[in-house]
Amino acid sequence: MQIDTTSGLLEGVRFISSPNCDARPQGAPIDALVIHAISLPPGEFGGTGIERLFCNTLDTSEHPYYREIKDQKVSAHLLIRRDGEVIQFVPLHMRAWHAGESVCEGRPRVNDFSIGIELEGSDDAPFEEAQYRKLAEITRALMRAYPDITRERIYGHADIAPGRKTDPGPHFNWERYLKQCV
Repeated sequence: MQIDTTSGLLEGVRFISSPNCDARPQGAPIDALVIHAISLPPGEFGGTGIERLFCNTLDTSEHPYYREIKDQKVSAHLLIRRDGEVIQFVPLHMRAWHAGESVCEGRPRVNDFSIGIELEGSDDAPFEEAQYRKLAEITRALMRAYPDITRERIYGHADIAPGRKTDPGPHFNWERYLKQCV
């Protein structure tokens, strides 16, 4: 997998532009990777809810939960579907709105210096082999393009927003994933 560092896009990956992003602060390093998990509606996989949430086009009449999140303006740089398909929503050099209120190693505003990857999943189900393979492949490409992202600078959303977030959840196998990143 290759990253076009000029455009901030992964080559060969479908790009859907999210409005939920902006410029990183001038001089901000990109030195952390945050792994998330999301399913919309909660616990359901395969629909278009995640894409529509990230693009502010969620139809609140489709599910009661959508009314609860209708005003959220969120995104991630990348989404990895259950089958390993990757969709990019925000160029990597831009700030995606994925971490929310968060702190990483004493630094607030984690969106300023991180890349956010969402896995289609939940706290209640194991992730798929295709997702681990694709996540590891992308992680290796990110480490080449952004050398300050190391294994020690990879976090779960729960690590940077403890008490507020639980993802990627208890079924995410960190050891398996990190072994594949080497």
